[in-house]
Amino acid sequence: MISIAGIDIELFERGQGAPTLYLHGGGGILLDVPFLERLAQERRVIAPSHPGFGKSGLPDWLDSVDDIAHVYLELMDRLSLARMDLVGSSLGGWIAADIATKVPERISRLVLIGPVGVKTGTSDRLDVPDIFAMPREKLDRLRFHNPRNNPIDLATLPDEQLHIVARNSETLALLTWEPYMHNPKLKHRLHRVTMPTLFLRGASDGIVTTEYIEGYAELIPQSRIETILQAGHLPQVEQRETTAAKVLQFLNS
Repeated sequence: MISIAGIDIELFERGQGAPTLYLHGGGGILLDVPFLERLAQERRVIAPSHPGFGKSGLPDWLDSVDDIAHVYLELMDRLSLARMDLVGSSLGGWIAADIATKVPERISRLVLIGPVGVKTGTSDRLDVPDIFAMPREKLDRLRFHNPRNNPIDLATLPDEQLHIVARNSETLALLTWEPYMHNPKLKHRLHRVTMPTLFLRGASDGIVTTEYIEGYAELIPQSRIETILQAGHLPQVEQRETTAAKVLQFLNS
């Protein structure tokens, strides 16, 4: 645990080498730990649980992705991360993109895995399905190429972990409900993201479409897209080795 801006932040840190800040998605950091361990074989990986997720605190004043981005700017200062690589998944991709618009000079390379955060389609429809209005079984069909690849079985989780799962969902709703899954101002700031940027999308992703990722990437000057087969919204979970190889190749190039 580390205290940042008066918030107790749960921090996962492993490995040595070039620093990489990893920002998890709406399900929390637990699903990503094996992937982070793989990255940490070659790099220093710093991965906080966002405020309100995992065991991290949630102050009354924090209610937006922009707030979290500022907390992480302070975390970067505290850890003396003058320059680093940044990787974010889903909600974490949104936070990562926001950070990159604020301090582009401190980010060497950026990886966005199935990110949300911008509005690319028309105003009369959602770009991202309403995940809060569907049962978990349907959500898993959107998140995974094969729902059986979900390593989290709610029926067998201890009470402490069930509490964390519920808390993660509550905080996700707080951050993304209105406007839904985006900040209308972010797309007008993404031209500031001048570092090389890699978008990764699982071929079976039911949360963000190919068209959405293409529209997102068009807003960032030095970006490219790669697709990971037999993976949904969480390729770092379903295709851990393939995803890690693509991320490491890009960061090390």
